[in-house]
Amino acid sequence: MTTTAAEPAVRKNSPGAAPSGTPRRRTGRIRRIGLPYLLLLPALVLELLVHLVPMVIGIVMSFKQLTQFYIRDWGTAPWSGLDNYKVSVDFDAPVGEALLHSFLVTVGFTLLSVGLCWLIGTAAAVFMQDTFRGRGLLRTLFLVPYALPVYTAVITWVFMFQHDNGLVNHVLHDQLHLTDEPSFWLIGDNSFWALLTVSVWKGWPFAFLIVMAGLQNIPGELYEAAALDGAGMWQQIRRITLPSLRPVNQVLVLVLFLWTFNDFNTPYVMFGKAAPQAADLISVHIYQASFVTWNFGTGSAMSVLLLLFLLLVTGVYLAVTSRGRRTADA
Repeated sequence: MTTTAAEPAVRKNSPGAAPSGTPRRRTGRIRRIGLPYLLLLPALVLELLVHLVPMVIGIVMSFKQLTQFYIRDWGTAPWSGLDNYKVSVDFDAPVGEALLHSFLVTVGFTLLSVGLCWLIGTAAAVFMQDTFRGRGLLRTLFLVPYALPVYTAVITWVFMFQHDNGLVNHVLHDQLHLTDEPSFWLIGDNSFWALLTVSVWKGWPFAFLIVMAGLQNIPGELYEAAALDGAGMWQQIRRITLPSLRPVNQVLVLVLFLWTFNDFNTPYVMFGKAAPQAADLISVHIYQASFVTWNFGTGSAMSVLLLLFLLLVTGVYLAVTSRGRRTADA
């Protein structure tokens, strides 16, 4: 009787038999693994609807002869093949020549804006590492341009750049006497520098915030050891700060480049639908080609070309920086 009663228990726990709790544990593991993806699914679907669907529609529109005659039912617009792209890249024709000029202006504007934003933000972040009275207040003031709504900040700058009663001319001409007469900042060649000033003013606090966060991860012992070895401030920045901030700067520069190159709000609020030739950024230029001339096919083709250019620049940048990081680590 004792042996017979013990046999089921032996069979149940024998090495060859599967534990009774295995299916339940497997189900629980699947739930734990799948739950994060299930929670992310609504956001992913909305992201696809907001970004991917309009992108696909824009690509389709770029192959159509979509003008004001087909606005009510754009699906009936005839196919034009690559004609819109040929018109956009024909730099001997007026449309292509204007697009090339806008592209070159945007490249110069982006390089200057990103460089100045990074330089000012890094300098301010390094300066804020020292402890002094009022540092918290000064940090808050530095972030005000980044926290302000874009339209409020840009409209304020528009009033400051006014020719007759603007604050900029009042300071430069009336107070400091740096100019012979009040300058026109919103038209002509000066519009480029006015736009650059506003872009840097509202962009450098973001660089300051990111670099300041990156500086928190640098051990203070490195600076103390460098100071004991006789390294000055500039040597510490060159040998410790900048190499330690390399991963942060790689991401920061890329994000600033993409934001600045695609910036539409700042030039549109400053100049409206017709930006001066010196400040004709490509985002506003594509808007004019689409919504002012009512040639949505050509405008869509320009947008696709801009997307391809940004993807190319991003890919090359990531490849170069990744190779440089591997070389530095080796």
